[in-house]
Amino acid sequence: MSTAEGMSFSNQPSLAPVSEPVPIEVASQVPMAEPRKRAAGFVPDLIGSFQSLLGTVVIAIFVITFVVQAFQIPSPSMENTLLVGDYLLVNKLVYGGRGLANLFMPYRRIRRGDIVVFHYPVTPAQHFVKRVIGVPGDRVRLVNKQVFVNGNSLMEPYAHFTRPANDAFRDDFPQLDVAPGETPEWWLTLRKLVDDGQLIVPEGYYFVMGDNRDDSYDSRYWGFVPRENIIGQPLLIYWSVRDLQTDPTTTATLNGKLGRLSYVVTHMLQITRWDRTLRLVN
Repeated sequence: MSTAEGMSFSNQPSLAPVSEPVPIEVASQVPMAEPRKRAAGFVPDLIGSFQSLLGTVVIAIFVITFVVQAFQIPSPSMENTLLVGDYLLVNKLVYGGRGLANLFMPYRRIRRGDIVVFHYPVTPAQHFVKRVIGVPGDRVRLVNKQVFVNGNSLMEPYAHFTRPANDAFRDDFPQLDVAPGETPEWWLTLRKLVDDGQLIVPEGYYFVMGDNRDDSYDSRYWGFVPRENIIGQPLLIYWSVRDLQTDPTTTATLNGKLGRLSYVVTHMLQITRWDRTLRLVN
């Protein structure tokens, strides 16, 4: 009995019910269904993200090309209106162009007193910012630093002076017996456009000067700005940072630029001119 019972006990597991095996093809499909579903949803999401990014890039390019553009003030020629370290947004639509759109859009003419950003006529790759002093047809002259246009002295509360009146070409303009030196072509043109001690601004050109009259490299030294060189008008100082007084020989290198960037990022709160940030330019 004990032997039989032992045999019966040993054989009992063979009598236990066994679950039906899952077919191989079904087993292989179950874990793969969810990844395939996720992959099928991933492709449209990726395409949608790419289209959204592409649309953003296109809009940004359009805005930068036709509407506004960012510039930085690198020199003190416009002090105290614009300072070194001011970052500007420039309105590129304010003056329009020369096409038929000018008849339908609310563009306006460039006016005397406007601050403009333009391609430097001598080196067009460079951008300058100055104030318009003379428009086409105006007769301009300076007497002891005072600006006269069409015989009338201009009221210029924005003009800034730092030196005595000891430079004949700079302070009593135009001078036909003193050559500016750096652009002799301008001196030859100057002689043809001066009448009765006044410089006549020709059609399609503008005479511009910096507000910092004693430290501005402007139309007195290199000539007129052609209309097609004018990009637009500064609209807003969106950020202003104190001059870091860095050595240009070091910032020209990659390590120098990275060092400057690192300093700006880590000291942004301290170096920002908060009283100038988000200020309208006028």
